[in-house]
Amino acid sequence: MKKQSTNEKSFLRIKSKLWRNLSITTTAIILVVIVGLIGFYFFFLKDLPSPSRLTSSEIPQSTIIYDRKDKPLYTVYRQKNQIFVPLSTIPIYSQQASIAIEDRNFYRHGAIDIRGILRALVATVFYKDLQGGSTLTQQLVKNSLLTPERTLPRKIKEVILSYATEALYSKNKILEMYLNQSPYGGTAWGVEAAAQTYFGKHVKELDLAEAALLAGLPESPTNFSPFGAHPEYAKKRQEEVLQQMLLQGYISKKQRDLAVKKPLVYQKISNDIQAPHFVLYIKDLLVKKYGEKMVEEGGLRVKTTLDLDLQNFAQDVVATEVAELKNYKVSNGAALITNPGTGEILALVGSHDYWDTDNDGNVNVTIARRQPGSSIKPINYAVGLIKGYTAATPFVDKQTCFPSAVGKSYCPVNYDGKWHGVVQMRQSLGNSLNIPAVKMLKINGVADMIATASAMGISTFDTPDRYGLSLTLGGGEVTMTDLVTAFGVFANGGYRMDLRPILKITNSEGKVIQEYTPPKSPIFGRKVIPSSVAYIISHILLDNGARELEFGSNSQLRIKNLPISVKTGTTNDLRDNWTIGYTPSYAVGVWVGNNNNTPMSGLASGITGAAPIWHKLMDHLVGDKPAQWPQKPDTVVGKVVCATSGLIPPPDGTPDRCPTRFEYFVKGSEPNKFDPGRQKVFVDKGTHDLANPGQTENVEEKDELIVTDPTGDRYCLSCPHPEPTKAP
Repeated sequence: MKKQSTNEKSFLRIKSKLWRNLSITTTAIILVVIVGLIGFYFFFLKDLPSPSRLTSSEIPQSTIIYDRKDKPLYTVYRQKNQIFVPLSTIPIYSQQASIAIEDRNFYRHGAIDIRGILRALVATVFYKDLQGGSTLTQQLVKNSLLTPERTLPRKIKEVILSYATEALYSKNKILEMYLNQSPYGGTAWGVEAAAQTYFGKHVKELDLAEAALLAGLPESPTNFSPFGAHPEYAKKRQEEVLQQMLLQGYISKKQRDLAVKKPLVYQKISNDIQAPHFVLYIKDLLVKKYGEKMVEEGGLRVKTTLDLDLQNFAQDVVATEVAELKNYKVSNGAALITNPGTGEILALVGSHDYWDTDNDGNVNVTIARRQPGSSIKPINYAVGLIKGYTAATPFVDKQTCFPSAVGKSYCPVNYDGKWHGVVQMRQSLGNSLNIPAVKMLKINGVADMIATASAMGISTFDTPDRYGLSLTLGGGEVTMTDLVTAFGVFANGGYRMDLRPILKITNSEGKVIQEYTPPKSPIFGRKVIPSSVAYIISHILLDNGARELEFGSNSQLRIKNLPISVKTGTTNDLRDNWTIGYTPSYAVGVWVGNNNNTPMSGLASGITGAAPIWHKLMDHLVGDKPAQWPQKPDTVVGKVVCATSGLIPPPDGTPDRCPTRFEYFVKGSEPNKFDPGRQKVFVDKGTHDLANPGQTENVEEKDELIVTDPTGDRYCLSCPHPEPTKAP
C-alpha cells in the first residue's frame, strides 16, 4: 500500500475542516431560517384575520359625545349604516370615479402597485405633495380587517392579506367589497349608505356630480365631508375626482364642466345633533389623534367641556341679534365662551344657524381666518409696555403718513374721522384711536409684535416681512379661537392656557385613555408676558372713562358697574366686526359679518354689531356674582402724573398747565422728570403750527406748552388749534 505524502495529508485535513465549517454554517443558516419563520409566524401570521371575513360585516360600537354635565350631544355611530349592493347596481361612473381617484391601475396590477408606490414616494419627497400608494385591495383590507395604526408590522400584515385577498377574489368582487365597506363619514359605510345619507337617494340614482363627490370621501371622510368643519373641502375634492376622470379618459371635458357647475343638494343630517359646530370640531380633533376607525367604531365616550344650557342660550342670542342686523347687511355671527384660567370651552357658536346653507351656515367661523380690526391693538400696546413705555406715554394724534416699503405712503385715519391732539396710551387704547396705535407699532417693530402675539396664542401670523404697520389695525388674519386664547393671557395675569374642549375619554371597555383635570389656578399655564403688563392692559380695557370719548359713558361695553375688560374691532372695509371681553372667570368673543366677505353697512363699533351680542352673553355669565377685579401684582405701582405729558406735575402745582390724573406703571418705568411747563419755541405767524427753529421768516418766538411723543412729533397745547380737527 502506497504511503500518503505529507502534502496529501495536509490537503485531506484542510478538506475535512472545510466540510465541518460548511456543515456548521449550513446548520446555522437553517436554524436562523427556522427561527425567522417561527418568529414571522407568531409576529405576523398567528393572529392574522382571514380574508374570508371580508364577505361578512361587523357591528361597530358607537362613539358618544357629551357635554360637561353628561348630556348627550351627538352619537357618531348609533349603528353601522352599511347596506350591501351588487356591483351591477352601482353606476359605472361611480365605479370609475373611485378607481380614478384612488387606484388608477386597479385592473392592471396585483395586490400592490409598485409603480404607484414609487410615484407617491417621488411626489412626497421631491414635490412636497403628500400622496398615498395603497391599492384598493390594500384599503379594503385596512378598513375591514386591520387597525389604522401606522406601523411597519401592520403594513406587512396589510400586504400579506392583500395578496391572499387577490388570490381568493376576482377584481370585480374586490371592487364591489371596497365600494360596500369603505367609510364615507358619519354612519355611512358603503356607497349605498353614503348616497342615502348625503343625497337621500339610492346609489343607482346618483348622477356624475354626486358620484364624484362620494368617491372623494373615503380618503378622509371627516376632512372632506360636506357636513364637516370645512365643507368647502368637499367641493374641491369633487373637482379633483372629476379632473382625474377626465385625464384617464372616463369622461369628456364637457361632462367634467357640467358636473363641476351642477349644484349639489344635500339632505340634512338625520342623526340628532346638539351644538353642531362644536361636536364636529370635537370629532375632527378625535380623528386626528385616534384615527377614523377608532372614532367611528371604537365605542368611545367623550366628555367635553361644553355647557349645553349655556350653549343653547348663546345660540339663541346670536341668532336673534343677527336677525336684527339684517338692515345692516349682516347675515352671520359667531361666539365663543371660555374659562380663561383653565382653557375650557363653555360654548361655541360657529354661525347664527348651522342649517342655513344659503349663507354657508355650516362653516365654523370660530376656527376660520378673519381680520380682527382694532381688537388686536392690546397686544401691540402690551409690547410697548414691555419695552418700557407706559399707560401715560403721550401720542400726538394728528394727520400722519408713514413711509411704506412699496413706495406708497400709509396714511391711516381714526374711526371717527377726527384728530385728537395729545392722547396718552390709556385713552388711545380705550378709545381705539388708530394713529397712536400705528405709532406704537412703528416703535415696537412688526417682528416683536408678531413674536409676542405668537407666544400669546396667535398661530396665523407668519414671517414679519409679510406685514406692515396696518397689522395693529387688523391687517393680519386670525381665528377666534386664537384671539380668545390671547385675551385669556391678559385675564390670567400673563399666563397662557390653551383651549381644552375635552375633559375625559373612555374606550369601549371603560378605560380612561385621555383626561384633563382643570387647574385651580392659571399659574399652571405658561408665562408669556409679565403680570404687570397684563394687569395694566386689563385695567385700561375695563376703564369706562378711558373709552368715553368714542363710546360714550353708557355703551354696550359697560355692564352695570362691573370691572369687565373689553375691546372692539371693526375692519376699515366693514367686513368684520368684533367684540372680545373678559373677567378672570370668563372670556367671550363675538364676531358678526358675512361669510362671503361682502361689506356690512352702517355699523357703529361698540354700539351695533357684535357688541350687543357680547353684552347679553357677558351679562348672563356674570349675573349677580361679585365683581372680579384683576389682581394687581407687586410689580405695579401707582402715581399721579400730568394728564398731558405723562410726567410728574411741576412743583408749583399750576393746574392750568398740568391737569393731573392717577396712573398705574410697571415698577421701574414710572416717570421721574417734572413737566417742564412753558418752553420757548418758534411758531408760524399764520397757522400757529410748530415751526423749524432754523427758520427766520414768518415765525416768532413764544412761550408755549409743548408735548413731544416717542416718535418725535410735537404738539402745542396752548396754541389755538381747532379741537378736534376733522380728517380730510
